[in-house]
Amino acid sequence: MNQRIKPSPARTQPQAPERARSTGAVTARTGMGDRFGSWLGHHREMWRESWVRFFASPMSSGMTALVIAIALALPAALQLGLTNFQKAVAGWDGQPQISVFLHKRAKESAVTSFADNLRGDPLVAEVTYISPEQALAEFQQSSGLGDALIGMDSNPLPAVLLVRPRGSDSASLEFLAERLRASALTDSVVLDMAWVQRLANLTELGRRMSLGLAFLLALGVLLVVVNSIRLHIENRRDEILVVKLVGATDAFVRRPFLYTGLVYGLVGGLIAWLLVSLGVWLLAGPVRGLANLYGSGFRLGGPGFTYLAGLAGGAALLGLTGAWLAVARHISAIQPR
Repeated sequence: MNQRIKPSPARTQPQAPERARSTGAVTARTGMGDRFGSWLGHHREMWRESWVRFFASPMSSGMTALVIAIALALPAALQLGLTNFQKAVAGWDGQPQISVFLHKRAKESAVTSFADNLRGDPLVAEVTYISPEQALAEFQQSSGLGDALIGMDSNPLPAVLLVRPRGSDSASLEFLAERLRASALTDSVVLDMAWVQRLANLTELGRRMSLGLAFLLALGVLLVVVNSIRLHIENRRDEILVVKLVGATDAFVRRPFLYTGLVYGLVGGLIAWLLVSLGVWLLAGPVRGLANLYGSGFRLGGPGFTYLAGLAGGAALLGLTGAWLAVARHISAIQPR
């Protein structure tokens, strides 16, 4: 008997319980572009806020900027005066000169040949021949002894070659002077560079004085900015505590104070440039009149755009440095408890 095999009922698979939906806080990640945009936006906001705060209290802000300007205008004016002094003496015969006194018995043809050879020397820029007659005439005019020299039987003055070297290096000048002394036509050689050395030493003295004064007054500017920013920090102590409680970093907190110091320095540099320009304008007329009396076309040069950029940029850097010193010391000391 054939048995009929009934199919077994399909097993019912137990249904898997539905996954519970995850609930709770979701962490959002920001990209580098968003972070950079936020950082740049905060910088722009602090830059605008610094100007608003500067003009919100014009009296105290203006006094601070004026103190910075006066401290910067003094060395700037000294440096500008030194530059104008160098321009004024640039038209003078600033090159050293070698006076070659020739033998009385030297023939004129030999002297002319000697002078021509010197003009072709690469170390020589110019040679001027002064005859004994020209030397005697100049001596009579400058000394006032013309009547006493008229009765002399012969001219006691020799011919002279005035040699102007190309360079002003001491070693090359001494080398050229020794070569001239070795000539059989020369009686004596005098190297006249004393006044050139005096002028160079005077210029170097003025330059070092201006640098020293600039260094001391730059320290004064730093102290003014540090004190001003310290007062700003103390006035906003409660605000700093609140933003630090909500997680603000020290970099976020110090940013507005850095821009405040930058604005102080920038405005002080602009006022310093105006003060120097005003001083040049006041002195330009008398200096022009004095130069005309001496037959010179010298004109007093004022601070141009390059001077303005240097003063404003240097002052802004000093203000930023002073603000950094102030916040580095005081911001970290303010911590919520």
